[in-house]
Parts: sequence; C-alpha cells; structure tokens
Amino acid sequence: MKNKNYYAILMAGGVGSRFWPISTQNFPKQFHDMLGTGDTLIQKTFNRLANLIPEENIFILTNERYNDLVFEQLPGVTKRQVVLEPAMRNTAPCILYASLKIQKENEDALMIVAPSDHWIEDEEAFSNNVKTAFDFCESNDALMTLGITPTFPNTGYGYIEYDKSSTSEIKPVSQFREKPDYNTAKSFLEQGNFLWNAGIFMWSVKSVISAFENNQPELFQLFESGYSIYNTEFEDDFIRDNYGKAENISVDYALMEKSDNVYVIPATFDWNDLGTWGSLYDKLDKDENNNAVVNSKVLAEDASGNMIRSKKDKIVVIDGLKDYIIVDKDEVLLIFPKSKEQDIKKVLQNVKANFGEEYG
Repeated sequence: MKNKNYYAILMAGGVGSRFWPISTQNFPKQFHDMLGTGDTLIQKTFNRLANLIPEENIFILTNERYNDLVFEQLPGVTKRQVVLEPAMRNTAPCILYASLKIQKENEDALMIVAPSDHWIEDEEAFSNNVKTAFDFCESNDALMTLGITPTFPNTGYGYIEYDKSSTSEIKPVSQFREKPDYNTAKSFLEQGNFLWNAGIFMWSVKSVISAFENNQPELFQLFESGYSIYNTEFEDDFIRDNYGKAENISVDYALMEKSDNVYVIPATFDWNDLGTWGSLYDKLDKDENNNAVVNSKVLAEDASGNMIRSKKDKIVVIDGLKDYIIVDKDEVLLIFPKSKEQDIKKVLQNVKANFGEEYG
C-alpha cells in the first residue's frame, strides 16, 4: 500500500533544444522515445515515480502548449494532475504554485520534484533513496536533493559541496557551485566531497512553502494571494492573470543556495541527464564499431563512434564517418560532429533565422 502523503511534481515544460531536430518547441524531447525502448521519457519517469508514489498524487507540471501531449502519453492522469504554466518562468514559480495546490489538498504531503527527461538505471535504488529522504523530511525541516557521484570532471553540470566530516548517509550541504571550468572540476573530484547536481529535490510541503516565504517574499505573496481559489474552477483565470508577473528564477537560486537547512544524499543509482546527443550515445548499446543506433537499419563502412537515428526501419548507409551525430527527421537531416554538439543550439537559431520558425 503506497503512502497517501507521498506526492511528486514531474517537471515536463522544457524544450530540449540540444536534441534538435528531434526535439522541437512544439514536440520536445520528453515526449519522444529517445532510447528506442517503446516508452517516451515522460512515460518512463511517470512509471518510475509510480513505484513509490500513488499515481493520482503525481502532478505533471508543463507548459500550456503541451497539455494535449501529456494526456495522449499519460492517458491515466486526470485534469487535476496537470498543472499548466501559461508562460515560461523557470522552475521556482511553477514549483511554488504546485506546492500551494498540494498543501491545500494535504498539509502532510511529502514531495519529490523530478525532471521528466532523465535516465535512471536502477529504479529500486532510486525509490530507496527517495524513501530515505521522505523519512528524514517527515521529522525535520529540510530541503533535500539527490547528488550524483561524479565519474569524470564534467564542466556541464553544477556541483554540490557537502560537509566532509559527515559520516551519515544524509549529508549537510556546504554550498552549491556553478558549472566549473575543467581544472576546477578536476579539483572538485580530487577533494572527494562534491556531487553533480541532478535537479531532483525532496521536502515536506510545509518546509518548501516556508522556504519560499522566507527567501522569496514577493514570489510567495504573488502565488499565495490566490490560495483560496486553488483547486477550484476559478484557479485558471487567476493563474492566467498573474503567472506572467512572476520572476524568472530557478529553484536552485531562489531557495537551495539561500537556505541553511539543505541536505544531500549521494545517489546509489546510475544517472544521466540526457541533455545532449552525446549523453544519449553514452547510454545506448553500441555495435562492433561503437555506433549507437536508434530505429535505423544501418550499413556502415569505415564508420565508428557515430550516433545514428532515423524513422523506424529507415536504411542508413554511411561510409568514412567517425564520431558524428546523424539524425534524419522528416524535412531536416543533421550530420554534425559529436565534439561540437554544444553548438546545436546555435545551429537551430541559424536554421530558424534562414528557413523559418517552423523548423525549431
């Protein structure tokens, strides 16, 4: 029997532009089967959370434009569970809004906030880590996060520095660190008390709302002023009129970096944020020449280390290509060096400027 006080906010509003041309403004990556498993990323995340949390307590936080996609891909959810942002305002406003809605429904709620597009290998270990966090948050005023033990000096992630002297599984956080340069990232790994920030948070609804009230009084007042009509038919009008007034700010800046009751659990599961084609390549099975293939039927000659994706069963013939991203989608074909994958965002801007917004 699942605990009725357990809730989840599944964050599904991002665009994922580094996965262009598959991920677009109208159909972003969380709604695609990026791994070729038969499930989209949002479906995989929902099912993972449902191992621990009652399905009716999993709220999907997304942009208005993705409303239909959510109901298409998660046909079991109800209108109550889909929280729509009428404007893009980063993570803090939408988390506060959803937290107030949940508090009104259940003052004893314990919540996890989880991105919809991450890859997690050991789902049982994930559930165990979250349960440990919930147990702690039930009896402590704590803002908690799951940190990932770094495997190399990655410059693309933020880092969490925790108290080195702590011997417990739950460690007090000393500070959050921005994405470092390579040498700084190397020194983080050498020090041994740094974790990657995975953007997965757990807390009681009481603790997080209190943290917003203390650290973001203006944001708190904006959303709290509609409290009496949350979960009623008048809520949509209030949000449409007021959401756009919210500051564009992440929950990391708004709360985690300002609070002194922040704790981290070093995760015991393998994790990947699936942020780029290269990170997807790392997680997929490879053929004998280290090519990772999704959907395609590939004939490869003198070709290795490539990430290849097309429509189901399309034949792709490549010769003489090494370490490339090859993505074929309807009216767009991308052939791009893996080493330059961070530039795909710029490429997308150029494509839209030259050929029209509909391509992004």
